[in-house]
Amino acid sequence: MFDQPLHFDPYLRPMVWGGRRLAEVLNKPLPDAAPYGEAWEVSDHASHSSRVNRGPLAGQTLRDLMRRWREPLLGPAAGRHAAFPLLVKLLDANDWLSVQVHPDDEAVRTLWPGEAGKTEVWFILDARPGSRVWAGLKPGVDEAALRRALAAGTVADCLHSFEPAPGDCLFLKAGTVHAVGGGVLMAEVQQTSDATFRLFDWNRVDAQGRSRQLHVEQALACIDWKAGPVVPIRVPDFREAPRGPVEQRGLVRCPYFELDFVRAGEPFPCGGTGRTQIVTVIHGAARLGGEELSTGDTWLLPASMPRRTLEPAPGVALLRSTLP
Repeated sequence: MFDQPLHFDPYLRPMVWGGRRLAEVLNKPLPDAAPYGEAWEVSDHASHSSRVNRGPLAGQTLRDLMRRWREPLLGPAAGRHAAFPLLVKLLDANDWLSVQVHPDDEAVRTLWPGEAGKTEVWFILDARPGSRVWAGLKPGVDEAALRRALAAGTVADCLHSFEPAPGDCLFLKAGTVHAVGGGVLMAEVQQTSDATFRLFDWNRVDAQGRSRQLHVEQALACIDWKAGPVVPIRVPDFREAPRGPVEQRGLVRCPYFELDFVRAGEPFPCGGTGRTQIVTVIHGAARLGGEELSTGDTWLLPASMPRRTLEPAPGVALLRSTLP
């Protein structure tokens, strides 16, 4: 059924914390001058289903494909998923995102019925000096301490934080308190979910003096209090030439997805594994199955797609997400 990779129109979301680098760096067609924070590259979420934009399936949504060809699309995972289980985004955190928490598969049933849990991974593509990531509670922070910090407006003092660098990869299990901002461009792979509880929003208000809605009790209810700080996996100099013909590094293995970093200087096989894969170009360019791939492109490789050869321009770097 699927003999070529699938490419979709990005779903571009203006955000108060966004900027313009989705267009400037990742080649997204922003429709106006507003600050844009997210490009949903592959999505079968209820709020948006990605639409194929080329080839014989152009005009079909990912929801359409799941209804008609779920098994060739997902392979052995087809019986476990009614919706396509991965959501891939590109984010421009120009300003500060709120401090937030995502529920896991168990907590979401009572806190947000109809949604899925949300475990995710970030890969930092660029980070301006002074930018910041907050990921996980500092040792010894419990619910009482966090409630005191909420009352005092000092939540950041309870969170592990660091200045990110390009090539940092953070695995954020559901239940991890986290935030990011100050000029961070990144790719995100996550469960298909938009379940987010806003714990703290840096005491900011809009032009009318109004603050954004918080979900304090829901956020506190789904925090994993034993998780502790999240330390990044580092892939330094990911935009440089590979150390060999094809360099591959496993970054994350979890029940929802596998994430690998791939950097290549010569052609290598892609797809044809019997499992669904998603390839995001984070640096450089390549060709795959007669299609041109460039920085910011994301392609879905259905489980039934035969093996293709990816022909890289020198030093292309990819993130490869695989469905277990």
